[in-house]
Amino acid sequence: MAPLQPAAPLPAAANTDSHPLSRALLEAVLADRLSDRFLCELVWTRLGYSPATEPANTPAAPEEALEPDPSAPNAAAVLPALSIPWTAGPATPADWAEAFPVAPELIATRPASVRLTRSIAAEHKQLLKQQLGFAGYRIGELYPRRTRRATAVNWLLAQLAERGEPLPELGPLPPLLEPPADPVQGHPGDLPVG
Repeated sequence: MAPLQPAAPLPAAANTDSHPLSRALLEAVLADRLSDRFLCELVWTRLGYSPATEPANTPAAPEEALEPDPSAPNAAAVLPALSIPWTAGPATPADWAEAFPVAPELIATRPASVRLTRSIAAEHKQLLKQQLGFAGYRIGELYPRRTRRATAVNWLLAQLAERGEPLPELGPLPPLLEPPADPVQGHPGDLPVG
């Protein structure tokens, strides 16, 4: 298998304003205050994926992953979102569209996470530390789910840097969740990490 090359900057046609990036938003991701699905959508949008018009015929995850705790905030909103796949569009880079015609679960699946990591140009690998002052997680907090979330945030910062766009301090935030009681499992509705 040929090594993956850093992704080319996204075309201007990619829809990046459905969830505008800000320092506050990215810090909420790192603090585990937003679902894995929301984070995936931040990346998918910038990779040119968009929601299909029809729900999937099969569930995107095992049945137990699709049954959120009904007492959890926003749990009811998770199920419908999981049933609608996101598909590659004209703005999706060819290597992503070929490897993943349906948007991959970036946090739950290792191959997608590895591709995202490798698509960050070398000069942007330290943006988490440089722009957000993120020193990483402590030893007791290191879980694949969290490190993949940090990778996704670094990728988002790299995309801004590739476009020469600044990271605003503040911006709109979705309703924030409490950090999950079990960071390995994540929020209700988050898919199991493989």
